[in-house]
Amino acid sequence: MRPMAIFKAAGIYWALIFAAGFVLGTLRVLWGADAMGAGNFMLLEIPLLLIASWFAARWLAARYSVRTTQEAVAMGAIAFVLLMGAEIRLAAGLSGGGAGAWLASLTHPPGIYGFLGQIAFALMPWLVVRMQR
Repeated sequence: MRPMAIFKAAGIYWALIFAAGFVLGTLRVLWGADAMGAGNFMLLEIPLLLIASWFAARWLAARYSVRTTQEAVAMGAIAFVLLMGAEIRLAAGLSGGGAGAWLASLTHPPGIYGFLGQIAFALMPWLVVRMQR
């Protein structure tokens, strides 16, 4: 296993999808929640992010030669930890509620939808590597 390559791939994977999620989340807050409801907008947002995750994971797996299940799981796990850290910091900064309020938001829609999408994001490198075999 090549730890530095996996960390680089995971960091870039996280940054790309976090940026896309930030843009879509901003649209949800500024427009989508009023027009469609936050939960309904997330049901549109999550598939878009998962499509982006698929393409990003494919590109990065090829670029950094992520070929084994172990490497792909590590890439997804590292990206997931980065994502959870960013989510908690962002939630604390925007709402002032901190980690407790963020965790509480995961107990009902749309928080549940988002968390399930984040788990799928973490599994995407594994899925990409598995399908390439």
